[in-house]
Amino acid sequence: MATTTLTGFSVMSLLSLGYLSWDLMSPNQVENEPDPTFNVKSPVQQPPHIIFIMTDDQGFNDIGYHSSDISTPVLDKLAADGVKLENYYVQPICTPSRSQLITGRYQIHTGLQHSIIRPRQPNCLPFDQVTLPQRLQQLGYSTHMVGKWHLGFYKKECLPTRRGFDTYLGSLTGSMDYYTYESCDGPRLCGFDLHEGESVSWRHRGKYSTHLYTQRVRKILAANDPLSQPLFIFLSFQAVHTPLQCPQEYIYPYHELENFARRKYAAMVSTVDEAVRNITYALRKYGYYKNSILIFSTDNGGQPLSGGSNWPLRGRKGTYWEGGVRGLGFVHSPLLRKKRRVSKALVHITDWYPTLVGLAGGNESLTEGVDGYNVWEAISEGKESPRYEILHNIDPLYNHARTGSLQKGFGIWNTAIQASIRAGDWKLLTGDPGYGDWIPPPILPGFPREYWNLERHIKPHKSVWLFNVSGDPYERFDQSEQRPDVVKELLARLVYYNRTAVPVRYPSEDPQADPQLNGGAWGPWMGDEEEETWDYQKENMEWKRKLKMFKTSKLTGKREKTRSKGSLGQELKLLGMH
Repeated sequence: MATTTLTGFSVMSLLSLGYLSWDLMSPNQVENEPDPTFNVKSPVQQPPHIIFIMTDDQGFNDIGYHSSDISTPVLDKLAADGVKLENYYVQPICTPSRSQLITGRYQIHTGLQHSIIRPRQPNCLPFDQVTLPQRLQQLGYSTHMVGKWHLGFYKKECLPTRRGFDTYLGSLTGSMDYYTYESCDGPRLCGFDLHEGESVSWRHRGKYSTHLYTQRVRKILAANDPLSQPLFIFLSFQAVHTPLQCPQEYIYPYHELENFARRKYAAMVSTVDEAVRNITYALRKYGYYKNSILIFSTDNGGQPLSGGSNWPLRGRKGTYWEGGVRGLGFVHSPLLRKKRRVSKALVHITDWYPTLVGLAGGNESLTEGVDGYNVWEAISEGKESPRYEILHNIDPLYNHARTGSLQKGFGIWNTAIQASIRAGDWKLLTGDPGYGDWIPPPILPGFPREYWNLERHIKPHKSVWLFNVSGDPYERFDQSEQRPDVVKELLARLVYYNRTAVPVRYPSEDPQADPQLNGGAWGPWMGDEEEETWDYQKENMEWKRKLKMFKTSKLTGKREKTRSKGSLGQELKLLGMH
């Protein structure tokens, strides 16, 4: 179990966020007739059935109880009758969120701290990690995954069925066509990407993926006995990631939305809402509901260029501003002790691993060494969260901020490095956090062209930001100059975490992964018996060369071009390269 010590750092209590009052509305009904099982409490005969639903690129403002232009009556109803997680964090892009959910570990502890796993990279979730579904299998669960994997597939040992799932139907890459299942990784590098088990599933071509995945979940529920064995279902929707595709009948209700991308995006969210209705109906129909826990989560912030919205939060998908990492999330279950409320308990996506293992009957020895915490009592009973700190990430390979330096990091941290951490009320960002504007909802037809630069508040020549995100959730008031004491404390925490980091694993792309060399479909291309020749030190050589050039360049107006070997060695040590 993760432990955190904040030496000399006083953690403030979390403050309520003003925009949470948006959910004060009469919830819509999931079904026309009330379900008598909604409020029925029955003795638990076995561990609960767990249904984890993840959407892709759904922004903070892309759900009914946060938004006025997207209708999600089912999600609103389930969240209103459960617990809304309004201090919940994910990662800014796909692979990192999924890896941390499946392993319970920060990216720095799996080597996946840089970018995503590309389709042609010989890379996947590290084999030494015991995954969440593997733990649940050990505890007697039947485990099933439906949807997007995006955790690597260069060997068969990387596939979902080798990492703890009894069954699998879905895509292995990061995005694809919703009907043809064609996935491209550049010009003329396209292939079919729908797999059932460990085989290519050509027969489902032409079926809209959101509907196909929903049908598969319902079949799993119908085929199993809720009283004989607990189920874990991980439903990882492709929606609402690009391309923006959806059946026409879902688009019409939004015909008054003038922005075309937002109109199609909203329609795709509605297909997800309907899918969740069908799944919850199946949970009741087949006898799972009374002993079930349904968790809903997005994987990262929305992309405004593709119709998404994180308003009023700052930033977007791919950034460490709140708009990139503040997640949509709620828990719905008859097993919750305190329902119909908003939780401001600090929760991170790594916390689901120990939380679900604990609910499944596992003891703490099964989650030893993970970075997550068991937050069930905070969610179910309203107790204080055991978590006070989140390492959002440390990425030594991301483009370095030209204005950052070791000097600006009090001599202990190179602020050119992209990193972010939250402790208590405070959030620190260093390096280049990514695009940092406040982007209004894409409603008008000309968006984003005419409205993209409405606000531009990132000061040039800056590499450190500090915000009190409890009192300033929109990150409008940088306090790094007013509170250098807090900055220094959080930089020290980054140094601490960086000492525990494993080397970044980001290998070069392998031309043998081309789908045209593998029957026209994406899939494993390297035999499990083949010895891996990838060497992270060799792969990072180019980065180290650029870093050395960066070190010898003029970082500030007063610094010399050439720095001593001792200083460079100190910085490389901080980066985990020594």
